[in-house]
Amino acid sequence: MNIEELKNTLFAAPKNGYTRLSAEERTEMEAHAKGYAAYIDACKTEREAVAWTVEQLEAKGFRELVPGMELKPGDKVYRNNRGKALMAAVIGTESMNEGTRICSAHIDSPRIDVKPNPLYEDAGMAYLKTHYYGGIKKYQWLATPLALHGVVCRRDGTTVTVTVGEDEYDPILMITDILPHLAADQMQKTAASLVSGEQMNVLLGSEPLEGEGSDLIKLHMMKLLNEKYGIVEADFLCAELSIVPAMKCREVGLDRSMLGAYGHDDRVCAYNQLAALLQLGTPRHTAVCLMADKEEIGSVGVSGMQSFAFETFMHDLCDATKASLYRCFEQSFCLSADVTNAYDPNFPETCDRRNNSMVNMGAAIFKYTGSKGKGGCSDASAEAMAYIRSVLDKAGVIWQVGELGKVDQGGGGTVAAYMANRNIVTVDAGVPVLSMHAPMEIITKLDCYMSMRACKAVYED
Repeated sequence: MNIEELKNTLFAAPKNGYTRLSAEERTEMEAHAKGYAAYIDACKTEREAVAWTVEQLEAKGFRELVPGMELKPGDKVYRNNRGKALMAAVIGTESMNEGTRICSAHIDSPRIDVKPNPLYEDAGMAYLKTHYYGGIKKYQWLATPLALHGVVCRRDGTTVTVTVGEDEYDPILMITDILPHLAADQMQKTAASLVSGEQMNVLLGSEPLEGEGSDLIKLHMMKLLNEKYGIVEADFLCAELSIVPAMKCREVGLDRSMLGAYGHDDRVCAYNQLAALLQLGTPRHTAVCLMADKEEIGSVGVSGMQSFAFETFMHDLCDATKASLYRCFEQSFCLSADVTNAYDPNFPETCDRRNNSMVNMGAAIFKYTGSKGKGGCSDASAEAMAYIRSVLDKAGVIWQVGELGKVDQGGGGTVAAYMANRNIVTVDAGVPVLSMHAPMEIITKLDCYMSMRACKAVYED
């Protein structure tokens, strides 16, 4: 064996995924990207993602899981957790005592939330006070087209959906920035202190109602909201309103090989695992698709991954198929599908290039995430990594190994630790992202498509 043959045999040699794509796969990739773009435009909050997903599931014959049901192989069920998280399953031919195949993702994204008492007037303009949600660079949200999304529970007990800024004829909202001519002091600050959380006030309007008195601009804004949505100021206390980018998903690059959109983290993985689930026939192991909320703030609350809602859903599945919940957990495998950072040559100092995921290298598989000394991660075993490697290779999925930045640089977590805490073997995997947590993030179509294929391979194993 010569040197080149020896290198080919012994070395790992990742290649750009386009060198391995067939013509059929390219066609499928473009169709998948088109479907995903429509989804990410329609689903800018977790509530919108759940509502959209329920429509898709029911169109494919899924029905809501209720306690006491009897299920057989091929049955399709789901549960809507309070409109903010969702679980779905296709029952397999094997007993659930032999375990399930789970893909989990989260459907919340970093954003700006409206405070409970938000509306005020100052200097001839009306504003909304806000509180940012998740890890954002606050300065990126200044002077950016923004939209208002959410729900308001009105005093009469009804709930109304609010959306402003998405239709092409809608007005947009904005957070203002200081002009460079007067920014001498601002430019001396660090990026973290360039703008404070209390300065992230959303400009709502400037025209007063005709008449005498104070707060006439605020009153005008409240009148407009009341006329369209039937709400009064006290209803803000019973509202979930979020400020998100008003931009649509766009193809990026002269070759159109990438997609730019708000919320790739982590709705790209949620869409991929759903798309894979909807393609299934009757799998060998029961396939479970999980979409959680609150990951960006610690997976807390009744709709987060630490909630008992997942146990309840799985208990009802096991009860309906005469299986033991904890035996099922012990034998199950979970692909924790979350995005990761793509190596960015503009910022090479943040990453170990030999171990970081790259664009167009396919789905990124992680033994661990966490921060610094692997803090907060599940750290998958060698056996777990060998299993996912075998599954993906057998299915012809293009994949790569990833790590979230240099050891001492920072890092981040996923829902993997909470799945592993349930005695479920778990491996992290996902789509590499450029400009993560920015108002517009970037992924490649190839990585998106291969991540869907990875979810499908897990479900079908």
